[in-house]
Amino acid sequence: MDPVLIPILVAALVVVLLAASAVRIVPQARRYNVERFGRYLRTLQPGLNLVLPVADRINTKLDVREQVYSSDPKPVITEDNLVVNIDTVLYYQITDPRAAAYEVADYLQAIDQLTVTTLRNVIGSLDLEGTLTSREEINARLRAVLDDATGKWGIRVNRVEIKAIDPPQSIKEAMEKQMRAERDKRAAILHAEGERQAKILTAEGTKQKDILEAQGTQQAMVLRADGEAKAVELVFQSVHRNNADPKVLAYKYLETLPHLAGSDNNTFWVIPGELTEAIRTVTGAFGDRSGSGPSPAPPPSVRPDPAATGDDTPDAAPAPGPAAGPTGSLDAAAVADEAVKQADAAVSQAKAEAAEAAKSPRRT
Repeated sequence: MDPVLIPILVAALVVVLLAASAVRIVPQARRYNVERFGRYLRTLQPGLNLVLPVADRINTKLDVREQVYSSDPKPVITEDNLVVNIDTVLYYQITDPRAAAYEVADYLQAIDQLTVTTLRNVIGSLDLEGTLTSREEINARLRAVLDDATGKWGIRVNRVEIKAIDPPQSIKEAMEKQMRAERDKRAAILHAEGERQAKILTAEGTKQKDILEAQGTQQAMVLRADGEAKAVELVFQSVHRNNADPKVLAYKYLETLPHLAGSDNNTFWVIPGELTEAIRTVTGAFGDRSGSGPSPAPPPSVRPDPAATGDDTPDAAPAPGPAAGPTGSLDAAAVADEAVKQADAAVSQAKAEAAEAAKSPRRT
């Protein structure tokens, strides 16, 4: 090989290497910080970029997409002196690559420590119950503090979320007991309300039942009384329409008297004064059929007790009447039997006439 060609080839190779080192291709969503002789020069944007070989060098390569950073559980003391472990999740994005590279040495560590200190300040003003129920408020306060502090670092904090809050085991057991007691309380209240409603409904049903039964009894009594009144009216009209014989009326009067003492509640009953008149009417009606038997003696008059009335007058003589011998007793019994038979026949005839009279208006 010609010795002259060797230096030319070496020079060409050096030129190619220098040209290749002067070209930088930056991917999308990436930013490269360029330093010239150790001083920040500029930030390369995505695409094809040219730099000065040997003099320029790329210091840092940053990703400007939104990123997620999950920290380890950190112990935090609440206002009521309880230690809880809290995990946080941080969503951030680099907005200024130069500030992120030169304003802070390690922005992730800085954000983590700032999150812990801010979280302890926020949780320290809340008790355990407030910590467990105020996650949105804690997230908002954390985001405001971190966004304000990381702005000068060229980082924007988009969201801060509390991933978990772990109280001590003893507190967990106490909370479980409290929740169990609350559930038992609600169950007891619901059970008591159910029983109360059931008793109210049962009482309402019993009330309605009693009212309906009373109304039914009232209507039945009214209808029964109306029926009896109509029956009495029909009998009264039939008797007056057919001009019933006084003998029949007297016999019915005598037939009704035994029913006065038929009730169990009656301990005594009074014989009305019309009894003698009714007996006289019945026996007088059949007196002409008795034959040779003497007429029945009138009932003895009642004489008041002189000691009770204070009257010292001598006793009145009894009314004269026929002597009651054996023959007279037999004749009186025969007459009574005959009177009963005649009265039964008269009653049957009166019932038949009353039935015919009751049917006659319907036929017309």
